[in-house]
Amino acid sequence: MKKFFAICMAAMMAFGAVGCSSSTEGTTETNESTETTESTEGEETSEATGEEILIGGLAPLTGSVAVYGTAAVNGAKLAFDEINANGGILGGSQIKFEVLDEKGDATEAVNAYNKLSSMDMVALIGDVTSKPTAAVAEMAASENMPMITPTGTSADITTYGPNVFRVCFLDPTQGKTMADFASETLGATKVAVIHNTSDDYSDGIATAFKEEAAALGMEVVADEGYGNDDVDFRAQLTTIAQSGAEVLLIPDYYGKIALISSQAKEVGVTATLLGGDGWDGVATALDESSYDVVEGAYFCNHYSTMDESEKVQNFIASYKETYNEEPSAFAALAYDAAYIMANAIDAAGSTDKQAIVDAIAATDYEGITGHMTFDENGDPVKTISIIQMKDGAYTLYGTVEP
Repeated sequence: MKKFFAICMAAMMAFGAVGCSSSTEGTTETNESTETTESTEGEETSEATGEEILIGGLAPLTGSVAVYGTAAVNGAKLAFDEINANGGILGGSQIKFEVLDEKGDATEAVNAYNKLSSMDMVALIGDVTSKPTAAVAEMAASENMPMITPTGTSADITTYGPNVFRVCFLDPTQGKTMADFASETLGATKVAVIHNTSDDYSDGIATAFKEEAAALGMEVVADEGYGNDDVDFRAQLTTIAQSGAEVLLIPDYYGKIALISSQAKEVGVTATLLGGDGWDGVATALDESSYDVVEGAYFCNHYSTMDESEKVQNFIASYKETYNEEPSAFAALAYDAAYIMANAIDAAGSTDKQAIVDAIAATDYEGITGHMTFDENGDPVKTISIIQMKDGAYTLYGTVEP
């Protein structure tokens, strides 16, 4: 194998499928007021009083990407429940995690953020998908609200302010990684792309992939687009099938990927399929008789349930006991985000916003999704996992070091 990858060949455990229903809209309960005192800079702070400290959460709990939002909320809630059971933060204060459903819509997300802000939240975990996260980041920056998105991968999210962080890697990183993989590991010379030109996530990965492919001397023999509401991709896929492409990048979310990969098989596409973290859960969108449409495909992701570390396996066991399924990467990322935020509030010694932001920036954390620090942009420096589809299972193919 090429030196770019630390290959860990295995076809053992299945990578966790996403999706766990929630009996209520997130984890909402009636919020109790928290005692506050005015800091010298006018920030509201909550010292250790034994009362609740409100951390807000935003996620799509209904709509087309609800499976991602539910998984993220479950992961964060599991972390906060553990922290509270171990004595809470700031010398005994319990964390109140108030989650609002933004339905996968940017306007709904902004409205939900404003509601949480009016409830005196001290920090935010969210949002989940890129467009609502970017909209909320702009609002959070105007208030210097400490914000960590577990899964918002669009490159612009952390540019709105130094108070905005993420624990996932970026869309351009995903595109570049998969182009490197296509060239250096698969030996591809001709590549094709089909992507949603109306979606920042899909378009961001596609753009980076094409740029890196060209830099590596690969020929982009087909570059096809589609819109949000499209369901028939046969014309684009027929062009790709006739292009001689050896690999085909499909950077989208699992539901659309299941549809595109099925139609690709139908029209005779033989290229190896590649993707980003939106592939996580694609097996749940296919029945067992259709697993062959993604057989042998590769996608980059944030962690693998095949990681043998005690910390990862304990997390998986706890999550399965609580939610009766294996945790997806979205759940693992949100779990890490919750611990990083709680640790930062403890390190800050209060709920002063700037103190929390400074503590997040100084994070050095061994998480479920890897060892993590933040760069000057609030983006994580961490390992990337390469997952291969085998018989409907997500197997760890290798890892890419930062």
